[in-house]
Amino acid sequence: MKKTFLIFTIFFFLSCNKKAEKQECTSNKKSDKKFEMYQMSEMAALMESMYIENEKLKERIKKGDTIGEFPSHFLNIHKAVMTDESDNDEFFKSQAALFIKSQELIYKDPKNAKQHFNEGINACVSCHQVKCGGPIPKIKKLYIK
Repeated sequence: MKKTFLIFTIFFFLSCNKKAEKQECTSNKKSDKKFEMYQMSEMAALMESMYIENEKLKERIKKGDTIGEFPSHFLNIHKAVMTDESDNDEFFKSQAALFIKSQELIYKDPKNAKQHFNEGINACVSCHQVKCGGPIPKIKKLYIK
């Protein structure tokens, strides 16, 4: 019994030692890639902020709470620097104007806030279908049903 235990123990330590050596070898390899931190463009940061604001607004509309005031920083959509400046074309500008108009109407006409809110989300989805489709599933979660 002692021999079996001794053999098992030696085998265990040898296998652990080989795994440790293998990990050291792989962790000591130098990577040719240089790590670069992703930097959001002004537009991407603004859109993230607008998404968060609209999540909160959606809940206020659904609960029938007071709407509050139009977030004036949304107007920066017209001048925020984009990742690719060529995306700031006439199509984008018209969709941004539709979005802003719908957002402003939520605050000016709170009786129809749900309709205006969803129209604003439609403007976002329409633009992203042409410009950058990645966030569409996230944006669609904002719709008020």
